[in-house]
Amino acid sequence: MKIAVYPGSFDPVTYGHLDIIQRAADLFDRLYVAVLRNPNKKALFSVEERVEMLRLVTSHLENVECESFDGLVVRYAQGRQASVIVRGLRAVADFEAEFKMASMNRSLAPEVETIFMMTSAPYSFVSSSIIKEVASFGGSVGKWVPREVERRLIRRLRGGGEGEG
Repeated sequence: MKIAVYPGSFDPVTYGHLDIIQRAADLFDRLYVAVLRNPNKKALFSVEERVEMLRLVTSHLENVECESFDGLVVRYAQGRQASVIVRGLRAVADFEAEFKMASMNRSLAPEVETIFMMTSAPYSFVSSSIIKEVASFGGSVGKWVPREVERRLIRRLRGGGEGEG
């Protein structure tokens, strides 16, 4: 059984993320979409909210499981018997940081491979931070996030209250 992990912050999940999730789910028997608990990163949505949104928008994918984790992604992958870490790339600018991370992970756990998947062209410029910025200024983000995610985003930005890392 081929098992993979797709880690990230997903704050919030975008169609770019979902593009990678769908395509990775087609390649692997089981895909764990994992939200990193990172206390150093200020998030708009709590980890629990992000996992809930991911579960909602991936519920049609039977081989996808969404959860959170602490610590090193390679340790999480090992704990799930995953042999692959999936990372999405949008542009050349993403590659350098991702290459360094993949190299470190390979050094820590040589049995866990990292694969890079290019996001589909319509989402190549979309990031969670851009989505949050556009939404915070009243712009429509419905082309780049699922409807329920957009509703929660607008509610959070208008109603106040912030998530935790």
